[in-house]
Amino acid sequence: MEIRKYRSSDIKEIAELFYETVHTINKKDYSEEQLSVWATGNIDMEKWDISFQSNQTFVALENDVIVGFGDIEATGYLDRLYVHKDFQGKGIATAICNVLEKEVNMDCIQAHASITAKPFFIKRGYKVIKEQEVERQGILLTNYLMEKCLQPMINQRHHLITVL
Repeated sequence: MEIRKYRSSDIKEIAELFYETVHTINKKDYSEEQLSVWATGNIDMEKWDISFQSNQTFVALENDVIVGFGDIEATGYLDRLYVHKDFQGKGIATAICNVLEKEVNMDCIQAHASITAKPFFIKRGYKVIKEQEVERQGILLTNYLMEKCLQPMINQRHHLITVL
């Protein structure tokens, strides 16, 4: 597997991966109606390309086929992380996430994780901040605001001063 920076020429393959993955992998946790408003099959590729270019975005390749992608904003918001439906459980999301988390100079990283992705993020040390309902075209989808602080908090010792 190779991980490299995103190129605008990747957008069509990424759009297909996104649609197929959401409609296959996430169907155990979401209804068809929810999946249809989440991944409509009609994304604004120009808008996604601009977003990918402004974020730190990486793709994972296996034999020149994109098998995963992810992006993170400079603010520490991990925006998207998807692995091809046929390449689940092979460490691809972990490898991409490892790269993304090193790309930002922030103490904490936040993500909005689906029900399906929540266990993955928990294994990586993310904590659920809150469960939330996101509305898309009048349909509610459950996801979780999650956060991982990369820098351990410094233990502060409290010194007792004895006055004689």
